Amino acid sequence: MTEYLTISDAALALRAGQTTSAELVEDAIAVADEVDGQMGGFIERFVEQSRTAARAADDAMAAGAKIGPLHGIPLGIKDILTTEEGPSTAQSLVLDPAWGVGDAVVVARLREAGGVMMGKTSTMEFACGLPDATKPFPVPRNPWNVDTWPGGSSSGTGSGVAAGMFLGGLGTDTGGSVRIPSAFCGISGLMPTFGRVPKSGCVPLGYTLDHIGPMARSARDCALMLTVMAGHDAGDVTSIDVPVPDYLAGLTGDLTGVRIGIDRLARYVEDVEDPALPAVFDTAIAQLAALGAEIVEVELPLYQELAAALGAIVAGEMLAYHAPDAQSRLADFVASNRLGLGRHTFHTGADYVQAQRVRRVGHKAITALFATCDLIVTPTASVGAIALADLGDEFSSWFRRIHTAYWDVTGNPVLSVPMGFTGDGLPLGLQIDGRPFEEQLVLQAGDAYQQATDWHLRRPALSAAPVAA
Repeated sequence: MTEYLTISDAALALRAGQTTSAELVEDAIAVADEVDGQMGGFIERFVEQSRTAARAADDAMAAGAKIGPLHGIPLGIKDILTTEEGPSTAQSLVLDPAWGVGDAVVVARLREAGGVMMGKTSTMEFACGLPDATKPFPVPRNPWNVDTWPGGSSSGTGSGVAAGMFLGGLGTDTGGSVRIPSAFCGISGLMPTFGRVPKSGCVPLGYTLDHIGPMARSARDCALMLTVMAGHDAGDVTSIDVPVPDYLAGLTGDLTGVRIGIDRLARYVEDVEDPALPAVFDTAIAQLAALGAEIVEVELPLYQELAAALGAIVAGEMLAYHAPDAQSRLADFVASNRLGLGRHTFHTGADYVQAQRVRRVGHKAITALFATCDLIVTPTASVGAIALADLGDEFSSWFRRIHTAYWDVTGNPVLSVPMGFTGDGLPLGLQIDGRPFEEQLVLQAGDAYQQATDWHLRRPALSAAPVAA
């Protein structure tokens, strides 16, 4: 087994001749062989294809060929994104296996940069819903405690990175689906600005809400992946044509002069907040201050209103896509989505329009708040991973403990990084929020925090990979 936990360290080792892509891939295969039967992280593994790609990466390196920033790095791809190795299922019996041919744009960019695709990772059905053991798909589990959920909907990518089945991967985020599993699994995950990363080749959930983002051990890894993933694509009507900076160049380890607004959000969750959270969060804020940041207290405007707007917008956009199948194949959907689609029919066009009006007001309010600070920091969630037995079939019983939906509505870039643990040993996440298209500053803050801490390098005991020194 190799000792490389991050993409950045593995990439440096590859270039220095200290390891090979074949070794990295074989290590990842060995971990998945050992733990994925318990973890449910993969829908499909590309074992032989990844070995072939690794050999080709090593041959190119030996021949002195020009190599990309992700050359030879094992990656996992959420199974709502198309890949040339096999069909996408969106973890559903409903999706036509012929949906999408070849690589999604973002997958093609990772492959062109040298990434090795290890397989399609498990998700929640159509990037929504909750686990349903009655369907013929794996129920993903959290490597920190297999009786808990890794978070949705990018469940397999989160648990796979944490367990060591690959070094980085793709998630999508419509209500928190990159950041929730990142927080619950103790890794780093970035939701870029809406329109920063093209969605061509991604099964839609919310047309005006969906984001594709990187998930990996560190903010630095996310910066490396985003440099490859970002950029305009004409095939996605929501893709925005703006320059892509060198995200790695901004990782200075220094936050001097950065004004950070903090909102603990405890007023919304006092009855369910994990007892360890306040001290863990305060320690993280103190660390940001020690790195040079100026800390100010703020309150997110229209917090509950924007969370409610997300529900109405998702209802309209999800139903627009799934209504034909729901009318003819409702039993094939998972239980939570059958319930959700039924409820969505009670939302009207007027509800959708009103939610979009609230969204515009929210944009103005958060823009005004960002005129007073450079970043905003909150907990990603007020709890650690939720027990699978407690999920049920409804979101309402647990979703208010999560603080991600607000930012999907505004479309701002948001990074979740690990900041400590609950009393039960489950990871807690710190959420760093920035102005539109200022991912560089968001990543700078996350990386500076991680240069001063090691929460992102902690490993669950279930993982077969070695623990960092």
